[in-house]
Amino acid sequence: MKAKVASVVGRAKNTVPAGTGAVGFGLVISSIAAYAFVVVALNALDGTAKSAFSAFWAVIFVTGPGFFLPLEQEVGRALAHRRAQGLGGRPLVMRATKLGAAIVAVLIVIAIAAAPILGSEIYHGDQLFTVALCISLVSFFLMHLTRGVLAGEGRFVAYGELMAFDSLIRLALAIGLTVGGADKAGLYALCLAVSPLLALPIVLRGGRRHLDDGPVAPYSELSANIGWLLAASVFTQGLAYAPLLGVNLLATVTQKAVVTGFASAFFVARLPVLAFQAIQGTLLPKLAGLAGSGKHDEFRRGLYRLLGLVISIAVLGTVGAFLLGPTVGKILFKDFTMSAGNLALLAAGSGIFIVALTLAQALMALAAPRTTAFAWGLGLAACIVTMALVDGLELRVDLGLIIGSAASATWMAIALARRQGQIDAADIESLVEAIEHEPIEI
Repeated sequence: MKAKVASVVGRAKNTVPAGTGAVGFGLVISSIAAYAFVVVALNALDGTAKSAFSAFWAVIFVTGPGFFLPLEQEVGRALAHRRAQGLGGRPLVMRATKLGAAIVAVLIVIAIAAAPILGSEIYHGDQLFTVALCISLVSFFLMHLTRGVLAGEGRFVAYGELMAFDSLIRLALAIGLTVGGADKAGLYALCLAVSPLLALPIVLRGGRRHLDDGPVAPYSELSANIGWLLAASVFTQGLAYAPLLGVNLLATVTQKAVVTGFASAFFVARLPVLAFQAIQGTLLPKLAGLAGSGKHDEFRRGLYRLLGLVISIAVLGTVGAFLLGPTVGKILFKDFTMSAGNLALLAAGSGIFIVALTLAQALMALAAPRTTAFAWGLGLAACIVTMALVDGLELRVDLGLIIGSAASATWMAIALARRQGQIDAADIESLVEAIEHEPIEI
């Protein structure tokens, strides 16, 4: 009997991809360190500097992961496919590098052209944000490209380390600035910009840095749906950070104090997202093991339980925000002012968003990038319309996130229900990969 149990345990261990636990651990560390960075930075800043930093955070996480996360995912998928066939991946990575560099160049030109407008509207005259944004676009591109290569080569331990070191270095830099008495928001923005550049050489030290040559890689090898993937990613990030951008763009001169306080409240309301990331990280090995051992029915049940758990997080996060949110906010941030009711609305929006994100991962596993992009685009449009029609600065951005996320989740739930019977072993493997390599920033 003991031998049989040992055999089953051994097979289960073998079905879990090497390093999957490391990815989950890296995701948890990254989430906690990223949140700590926000707490340190916002407590070091006051007034317009604080609101400018929060706006920059939204801009860089819409443009950075928005444009480069799909590239990471497609490089990882295509490189793994080549590796399985015994083909070198160097031409593929070079093709992805050229594509990513072109995207970076276009975004930098746009950032520089928009600098006067952004500087006056949301950066409050601090042009150091423009420098930080341009550097961030380069560093985020390099980080996501490297993560794609690491995933494609099966180097998941290094992948997890890169996520963790990026956030830890960012936090260490912010603590250093705070100890030194720095109160210029652009300096904290530079922490975001340079942390990937410092993390990359640490993680890649002593590792395999040479990619074998292979057949020429056309752009179609990266993905025939790269346009839809990019659209879905940008729409996703845009919806996630619409409240931060909206409150900065819609505020009148007399509402600047509201904008400053909203920055702290936004990140308190994002605590459900932090819990979501932690749960994803701890469930990765189990989901991968069920998929790898061919237990597809159990995997489906596990996925449904995951969705139920995510919904529970959303509900508890909303209730917790109403009952405990103001107390937690005042502990974490020095100038927390949002009421329990508004905070609960904001947390509800974050909760519905992570439900939509889970559904989106399942749809992507079913090879439905067009449907996913449309759903996120619909949600973003609903969010913008809501913000335009509703009165009250905090209320309009809170309801915008709720209605936008609900619109996306509803559309994706209907699409997923129609496709449920199509799930097979290949789709399950894709879903594990989608969950494993689609971390979201707080």
